[in-house]
Amino acid sequence: MFRVFEGSTADEVWAKAASAFRRGDGTDQSSRAGDTRELLHSAMSISNPIQRWVISRVPAINPAFAIAETIWIMTGRNDSAFLNYFNRRLPEYAGHGDTYHGAYGYRLRHHFGIDQIERAYQALNSKPHTRQVTLQIWDSRIDLPSPTGQEASPDIPCNVASILKVRRGRLEWMQILRSNDLYRGLPYNIVQFTTLQEILAGWLGIGVGEYNQISNSLHVYARDLPRIEKASLTGSLADVRNTDSLTLPKDESEKSFAQLSENVQTIIDQRISAEALMLNVRRVSLGQAFRNMLCVLSAEGSRRRGSVDIAREIMAECSNPVYKVLFDRWLDRVLGNSKPLSEQNDRVMV
Repeated sequence: MFRVFEGSTADEVWAKAASAFRRGDGTDQSSRAGDTRELLHSAMSISNPIQRWVISRVPAINPAFAIAETIWIMTGRNDSAFLNYFNRRLPEYAGHGDTYHGAYGYRLRHHFGIDQIERAYQALNSKPHTRQVTLQIWDSRIDLPSPTGQEASPDIPCNVASILKVRRGRLEWMQILRSNDLYRGLPYNIVQFTTLQEILAGWLGIGVGEYNQISNSLHVYARDLPRIEKASLTGSLADVRNTDSLTLPKDESEKSFAQLSENVQTIIDQRISAEALMLNVRRVSLGQAFRNMLCVLSAEGSRRRGSVDIAREIMAECSNPVYKVLFDRWLDRVLGNSKPLSEQNDRVMV
């Protein structure tokens, strides 16, 4: 039997799923990373996926990490340093190498010897009614466990495939996940793939349809259940909206993401001062939506350099209300947390 969670925004859908766990729904299930509470066969539907940010989670998600990961995926990267800067504990769960085994962007744009995103665009542009556009992430040759059940890597993709269709002049997206952590993973998964959905809709010159997702194992680790209990599900931030659009023509879109990727390399270079990061934000030639993303990334880079005041100055340059709220809540989280940043984790790979 499917458990279905539907709503207009990602925050609404996440809150409904969180409420199911608050009620004690699901069954206890062990895993390699600890005991979980699990709902099998969960389906989610977000009718307005532009509103992709989960605000209700307590403590707040790391918006810079989420944005960095979308850039990393869109530009087809698999280098670990790019992401590790924004989430220092990620190697504990995804491995300590120079690259990540299951990197979604690399899988989509390089791994199978084909740029699947490029091909999907070409196919849907030529034949919008096709039912055959599927983006493959899972690779059985290197992802299946051994005959004795030994994991192939610490970083096995949770997202298995994406199925794209154009209907009524809109791009509809179905995401399939074998495993999905409601608390640590889902808020980031939604950002990643609704962003890809919006980007491809822009390339095709059509609207953004619904985002649908099947999570075969939607779960919360037992140690995180008390945090689900604290989630802010009252809707007090429900009116905070993402005001940016990423629906650009293909060439302009690709160039903007490449430029953001280059800017991340500057941000993670600790030889660059916080003052230089702020100056770069003010001088950069990017559309407003991409500049707002750079604001969040640069503000986090400044904070990590110990320059919280400059981080706030940079965010004053940002025009997107949801980024402002998320970054303010992230600052409250990290500045008010007695643990050093290196001990704060924001996602578990499962």
